Amino acid sequence: MRVVIAPDKFKGSLSAPDVAKHLEAGLLAGFAEASGVAFEATRIPVADGGEGTLDAAVGSGFTRRTATVTGPTGRPVQADFAVRDREAVIEMAAASGLALLPDGPHSRTATTATSLGTGELIRAALDLGCRKIILGVGGSANTDGGAGVLQGLGAVFLDAEGKELPGGGAALARLDRIDFSGMDTRLEETRFTLASDVDNPLLGTSGAAAVFGPQKGATPDDVITLDLALATFVTVLSGELGVRAEHAAVAPGAGAAGGVGYIAIAALAANRRPGIDVVLEFTGLDERLEGADLVITGEGSLDEQSLLGKTPMGVARAAERAGVPVIAVCGRSTLSEEQLSDAGFQQVHALTDLESNVDKCIAEAGPLLEQLGKSIGAHLAGLPASTTATENKEYLNV
Repeated sequence: MRVVIAPDKFKGSLSAPDVAKHLEAGLLAGFAEASGVAFEATRIPVADGGEGTLDAAVGSGFTRRTATVTGPTGRPVQADFAVRDREAVIEMAAASGLALLPDGPHSRTATTATSLGTGELIRAALDLGCRKIILGVGGSANTDGGAGVLQGLGAVFLDAEGKELPGGGAALARLDRIDFSGMDTRLEETRFTLASDVDNPLLGTSGAAAVFGPQKGATPDDVITLDLALATFVTVLSGELGVRAEHAAVAPGAGAAGGVGYIAIAALAANRRPGIDVVLEFTGLDERLEGADLVITGEGSLDEQSLLGKTPMGVARAAERAGVPVIAVCGRSTLSEEQLSDAGFQQVHALTDLESNVDKCIAEAGPLLEQLGKSIGAHLAGLPASTTATENKEYLNV
């Protein structure tokens, strides 16, 4: 029996590698006790392009590297990224994330937080010879349109008096010109992929400031200030780079990560792709499903958002292509049985099936996952590995 375990993180509780580890321990125990037959588990932590993407990369053969960069408040932070040959995976939250703020979204830094550290991480990857960079965005603290990224790569932002602007989105209201003479020339031979599911443009009522600013502590007045400042940024950048910068402001995904999506599209010529597709590609999930008897995926909450392309759905689609049955584990599920069946899951197991107290599920997710895994393993013991995929699915639906 060969099972592929490909979960996302249980947010606020366990990372994807930890989820996979606890599930494997439970599966092995349950399967061994029930049958004594050989059992093989392949752990493939996955993510949807946001937080957890770095763990997925390391779990797929990338090497974790660390660089000292500028955090969202200007203080130095130690940020990890991942490298394999000439390819790098950068998780923006590691350098410019909300979690790095001293008081989270209550830090009153909505107008001053910078994405500078993300640009510095890109430069660190370039220093290691990487020329293919995957930029996973999500959980960012900044609303600076990605100006900090450009600053980290050598651009200088100047006001009308020729003075360099400080970091943060609000300062862009005073932007007069951008000096690109110090930009890293290695960017010309580097290909970027923007891993993001956000469709928002940069400006307006659906833009970065209006939609995501409040999540980062922005007041209604801050939102107005930031949106106007970002509009100034677009005007100045369009004067430097031409109409492509103007068009990029309305491109789907430009509003991602406080506007880092905008600068990725406008200045780095990034190819925007759904995060889960990018992650499943570099993890090689399709190839690693060959010969599997079952796939187990999951995330902390299976809900309506999950159906819009989150990790479990991406894994379920891959399993369907491979003709392998798939089941899901989660902290809780708010989906109907019909929705879960339509999504392709033969079974769904939630921690709340074992423990109704949600706080306890979060605090004790590891042991509860092992308990779930043990139950699943015992059930799997009656499933011969030599049966067809259709027969496997029929057995699991019992």
